[in-house]
Amino acid sequence: MRLPAARLEDWLRDYYFTAEIDISSSGVHSYSMAELRAMTGLDHAEIDELVFDDGYSLGTPAVRGHIARRWGDGDPSRVMTTSGSSEAISLVLTALLRPGDEVVVVEPGYHALVAFAAGLGCATRTWRLDRARGWRPSLDELAALVSERTKAIIVNFPQNPTGVSITEAELRRLVAIAESAGPAESAREAAGASGAYLLFDAAFADLAYDAPPLPDISTLYERGIGFGTFSKAFGLPGLRFGWCLAPPAVLAECVRIRDYTTLHVSPLVELLALHVLRNADACLEPRMKQARANRDLVREWADAHPDLVSLVTPLGGVTAFPRLHGLADTHAFCDDLFTRRGVLVIPGSCFGAPEHIRLGFGGPAEPLAEGLDRLTAALTEWRRRPPDPAADGDPAVDGEGHTR
Repeated sequence: MRLPAARLEDWLRDYYFTAEIDISSSGVHSYSMAELRAMTGLDHAEIDELVFDDGYSLGTPAVRGHIARRWGDGDPSRVMTTSGSSEAISLVLTALLRPGDEVVVVEPGYHALVAFAAGLGCATRTWRLDRARGWRPSLDELAALVSERTKAIIVNFPQNPTGVSITEAELRRLVAIAESAGPAESAREAAGASGAYLLFDAAFADLAYDAPPLPDISTLYERGIGFGTFSKAFGLPGLRFGWCLAPPAVLAECVRIRDYTTLHVSPLVELLALHVLRNADACLEPRMKQARANRDLVREWADAHPDLVSLVTPLGGVTAFPRLHGLADTHAFCDDLFTRRGVLVIPGSCFGAPEHIRLGFGGPAEPLAEGLDRLTAALTEWRRRPPDPAADGDPAVDGEGHTR
């Protein structure tokens, strides 16, 4: 396996821990241990009684049962707990894919969902979201991309970094497209195959604003595999707890790989996760309320500065992906914004869309508002600089129809 550098992680490694104002992150405001204990009723005595034995390869049965009931079809044999959803994604991809397999990925997108399959030697085909359509995915374009060689389709909705999502009807058509992929019917029956795998990262499933959360893909399609995490909607990224919902045969292959790496999730992590799962709504509701108000704040900011930015309002998650007018590549601007004004955002080049930035709005409202003010001042100053023909593009109109 040869993986390219994860540009998002390279950027955050340099800036994350020293930012004065972080408006880059893709998760809600993180909880403290004291807040977690208060919300869940966990007391010190239960922690003190914990013995640091080895754990179950697929996860503690009680934890798997809660996940199966909340997001799956109720069957814990289809659940595996992992160190964040990133471990789940890497285990499943490694278990399923072989060099030469054809895989459809979405761009702009998160690197683990875009680049990992290529690192395994797969031939990737890109389902590209179009800024001019408000990032709305075209299922007709996806249908044209899949073929008899398509082994897997990898998606996440609500999407990182754009915040775009799909309806439940579109999700069911997505399933139909996955079912239609792969060998012709006669060859499929002989091989025992039934369509492409549909891998669905549902990290932001519980952060849907204008419609109910989508059902987990594992409940709609036998070859559907869903991924979840506490790192986004639950405000517990440092807990490093995630899961996947998949056919037991796929999980068995994941265990074979895990036997050479992490073995299992820490019993302390699973103890905390069990209490969070028992009190999931108590953890989710305050952060969802905050995220909804912050989304309005970001929308108002963009509407007040149409000369500086274009924004597609996110339908889910806590990231927006505005275009900064007049910048062909925001990397130098983002570096300057951090260095001189202490504000952290992510250059769009980390997602293959260099004219944009990823802006996170899951944190407290006050630093978000201050960060947006500093971003506005920086953009205004940057645009007053003499133009550099070598650094800036030539088009007079951007993809949303705004004249520069």
